[in-house]
This record gives sequence, C-alpha cells and structure tokens, in this order.
Amino acid sequence: MAVVTNIDPKRRKPTADALQDLIDLVADDLKAVNDLIIQRMHSPVEMIPQLAGYLIASGGKRLRPVLTLAAARLCNYQGDRQKSLAAAVEFIHTATLLHDDVVDDSDLRRGLASANAVFGNKPSVLVGDFLLSRAFQLMVEDGSLEVLRILSNASAVIAEGEVLQLITANDTETSEQAYLEVIRAKTAELFASACRIGAVVADRPPAEQAALSDYGLNLGIAFQLVDDVLDYSAAQARLGKTVGDDFREGKITLPVVLAFRRGNDEERAFWRRTLEDEEQHDGDLDHAVMLMTRHHALRDSVERGRHYAAIARDALGLFSDGPEKRALLNVLDFVIDREY
Repeated sequence: MAVVTNIDPKRRKPTADALQDLIDLVADDLKAVNDLIIQRMHSPVEMIPQLAGYLIASGGKRLRPVLTLAAARLCNYQGDRQKSLAAAVEFIHTATLLHDDVVDDSDLRRGLASANAVFGNKPSVLVGDFLLSRAFQLMVEDGSLEVLRILSNASAVIAEGEVLQLITANDTETSEQAYLEVIRAKTAELFASACRIGAVVADRPPAEQAALSDYGLNLGIAFQLVDDVLDYSAAQARLGKTVGDDFREGKITLPVVLAFRRGNDEERAFWRRTLEDEEQHDGDLDHAVMLMTRHHALRDSVERGRHYAAIARDALGLFSDGPEKRALLNVLDFVIDREY
C-alpha cells in the first residue's frame, strides 16, 4: 500500500487542536443542533431514521454547521436562528454524501461500510431526498427569503458539481481549471453558504456577508485540495478510508492532473490505462504515487491549498480580533496541515 509520510519536510507540526477548539467554542449551540438533527430525522417510516442515523452518527466533525454557528458568534448574533439553519446545512451535506456514495459506488465512508453498502442504493437515494426536504422545511420555518435563496442556490450548485464530476470522470485530459470548477461547486459552495448565513441572521452589512462567504469558499477549496492529496498519502486508520479510493474509482483530482501534464508519453499512457480504460493491476497504485512524487504533484497540490487558505485568511480582515476570529483562522492551519 502506498503511503507518503512527508510531502514537505519543512512544514510545521499540524495544528491538531484547532478544529476541536472551534467546536468547543460553539459547544452549547452545537448540542442544540445535534438534538434538532435527531428530532428532524424522525419518521414513521422506520428505515429513514435508521439509515440517516447510521451516516450522521458515523464520526463526522459537523464542520459545516460549526462554521454557521461560529460565523453567527463572530457577528455578535444573540438569537437562536443559527441553530436550525446549521441543522439545515448538515442535512444538505448528509444528503449529498448519500447521493455521492451511490454515484461513486463507494463501499466505505469514514472507514465504515457506506450507507448504500448496508442498506442498498435505492434507500440511500430516497433518504437523501428526505433529508434535503427536511433542510428546506427548516429554511421555510426560519422565514428569511435571503437564507432560502442562499441555501437553495447552494443545493443547485452542488448538484451541478456532481454532474460536472461525472463529465470529467476518467478523463485524463481534464484541466486544472475544470477540476477547480468541480470542487468549487461540490464542496466549497456549501462552506461559503454555511458561513454567509451566520452573517445574514445577524443582519450584518453586505460587505461582511461577502467576506464570510469568501472565507468559507476558499476554506472549502483548500479543504478539498488537501483531501484529494490525503487519498494518496495517509494510512486508512488516520484517513477514515482506504488509500487510493479516488484512483480505483478513476477520479481526476489535482494530483492526477499535475502528474499527467508533467509526465512523458509512457507515463501518460499509464494514466490512460488505469483511469480512462480502468484497467488496473497490482502495483499500479504504488506506481501512481511514485509518479506523483517524481513530478511534485502531491506537494504542489498542497501548495495550491495554502494559496486558497491565505485568501480565506485575508477575508476575515474586516472583523475585530476575538476568540471566534482566532479559531476560524486557526482552522485554516488545521485544514492544510492535516497529517500526510
């Protein structure tokens, strides 16, 4: 099994506690969000709470709803609307995970059997639809057309990102720009919306709403860039999934794009065979990682992540210093410096 343990020997020790610090900062609100999620998962159709609960309880960090709660605190919001909207954000995210695993034919999610592997594809798709509907019920109950506009737009963009990924799947000619369009839609848009609605409920000026949206968007891009590197570089127990899932599924991520573009004819033939023709043999994953290492594709993908994290950091410049701002800035270090 291919494991890359040190992409950048000069990198500093990861900020391991940064995410937990942010979670601790909003712990009381997050408990209320979790209680609401459990309440709204209920259905007289027994399989719905069983399947939804299986995925929601499988170890996710609730990063997106945490961002909504933290953004509201950063904007000095004193009400309770952020809690139900954070639950809506988590339902949207969970629905996309259920649909993603069916589309990708994935057997694992966070190191456990995926919901579709346990319950089947059809129930997973339908329960995903149920959770998306629950999210919209929460938005309607909130009563803000602006919130509804932001989150419904995010849902549409995520779906567009899924279709874009289908178009680029197994296509080794995919450009870096096309890859970025996919992750901007699939991942970063919900990060951006989760942050923006924290400012909207606080009735903050448009400039602050845009700044939090920019923070979330660039955080999301950085998060996915590093996640795509980790698929080729960390042990299963640390990642919560097997190494090389993207490779086996023929996904075209930035490490592949860079290695293909920088390789010679023989190397490009290898990528076409393994990813386009899906003809893979023992040792191909190790060879793929060797090519990525030779051409600095993993290292440079992380550096792209650092670039977007720096943009996210600058976006928070409008806000006064305080524990919320510091925690949100520290999460950027955590996202980039996760163990490779």
